Amino acid sequence: MKTFVSAAIAAAGLFASSVLAADVDPIVIKGSKFFYKTNGTQFFIKGVAYQQDVTGNGSSSSTTYSDPLADPAGCARDIPILKQLQTNTIRVYAIDPTKDHSQCMRMLQDNNIYLVADLSEPSNSINRNSPAWNDQLYNRYTSVVDALAGYTNVLGFFAGNEVANAPNNTDASAFVKAAVRDMKAYIKQKNYRTIGVGYATNDDADIRVNMANYFNCGDAANTIDFWGYNIYSWCGDSSYSTSGYDVRTQEFSKYSVPVFFAEYGCNKVQPRKFSDVPTLFGNMSQVWSGGIVYMYFQEANNYGLVSVSGSSVSKLPDFSYYSSQIATVTPSGVNSASYSPSNTAQACPTASDWGAVSSPLPPTPNQQLCSCMYDSLTCVVKSSVSPSDYGSLFGQVCGLGAAVCAGIQANATTGKYGAYGMCNATEQLAFALNQYAAGQKNNPSACDFGGSATTKATASANANCKGLVSQAGTAGTGTVTSAPTGAGGSGGGAAATSSKGAAHAVSVPGFEFGMLQLGVYVVGAALSGAAMVLL
Repeated sequence: MKTFVSAAIAAAGLFASSVLAADVDPIVIKGSKFFYKTNGTQFFIKGVAYQQDVTGNGSSSSTTYSDPLADPAGCARDIPILKQLQTNTIRVYAIDPTKDHSQCMRMLQDNNIYLVADLSEPSNSINRNSPAWNDQLYNRYTSVVDALAGYTNVLGFFAGNEVANAPNNTDASAFVKAAVRDMKAYIKQKNYRTIGVGYATNDDADIRVNMANYFNCGDAANTIDFWGYNIYSWCGDSSYSTSGYDVRTQEFSKYSVPVFFAEYGCNKVQPRKFSDVPTLFGNMSQVWSGGIVYMYFQEANNYGLVSVSGSSVSKLPDFSYYSSQIATVTPSGVNSASYSPSNTAQACPTASDWGAVSSPLPPTPNQQLCSCMYDSLTCVVKSSVSPSDYGSLFGQVCGLGAAVCAGIQANATTGKYGAYGMCNATEQLAFALNQYAAGQKNNPSACDFGGSATTKATASANANCKGLVSQAGTAGTGTVTSAPTGAGGSGGGAAATSSKGAAHAVSVPGFEFGMLQLGVYVVGAALSGAAMVLL
């Protein structure tokens, strides 16, 4: 039997995927449905969300999480309970790619349970208040792909969860869609088997239709492979029409990729009787590919099916109700061989009712490009300058002319992205300082900024560096077509980081969550909460 080992992870000295490739038949996508690869039977998700104390929507203040797939004892305790619920899929919101998942993944395989894994983690995700798609996030996402791609029971990945959740932050969707594009390309580049990349959205009436259309419009290389819907509108003894399930089903009846409930199970009425389950797996199964109940563990929000204490598991009333309902359903599907998809991709939302333009998307993070750019500069920020002073320096230099910061902007509303909009803040600030100084040839103090900037010798550039910087252009507004290599865009493995500007977290007074808003300019820095994270 074959054992799959991810070369990128092994090279980095980390735990690699190790799986008996023939144990589980992979799930494949054809049109708007999931199928078992070998026999072509349609696959319906009977899922349970399986993780404690984690949020995945880019708004969490927590910086720690517990990886349930790196806990063999917990998996051994819980998988038999999950099987009692007819579970064939679990959703995990954050894994630690440096840990060994082989034992839990093997146990899941042995019980024919598939996995949908979110690629982010609480302190490293696309933040709706200050969205970015940059090297740090690329590193994180590709490392999760590397850690899990070898397991044939990985159904797919979520590139985001409820990132945009209101009309005033839909521009964040462009950065998530760029992540979808780049993870699809990365999976193909690494010669992994085809694994879908999707998005999980909230159920906001003002944006839900445009949101679904935006992620499934345009170039197929940029669109989602499946769509997850977090929906909690069926509460208590509701009905198909009262809950709005009928309208949602009609809305997705012509959708061209699989759709399923990525979370469901309203708890406004307790205990939850899950009277929507027969409907979801009944007449709705013509459109929907099942759903994932939120959630296994009982926490303060009272969504648990069980209560766990050490090695002990206590079944809660919700467990019995859900168990009874799911045991009765047998969704009617089609066989892949006899199925001819007819649905087509959606039309993109128009500028009048949507925050992000459909094209272009933010550029693919390219850590090597950022390092090459920095090495080519003669005017940079002094190393003695505190990161807490970067905000005022950005404000000063970007206010000196439109062209100064054009190369580092990241504006999803206009679709204007500088080639260096994904670089770390030290590299971005140095680029802006250098742009200004280069235009002041007769001013010997142009590279000073009150003693915050200094001149340096340029590093000798190899041919690849010269080519990358040439594509970006002198103003940083060119299009870089050279794709990043290896995890993190630099070939340095999953833990690769830029050599310029170590990670710092600093508050930036006067700027919303550290995302520097300067007229039409948005200086890209990845953020968490109210902190600017210099990557």
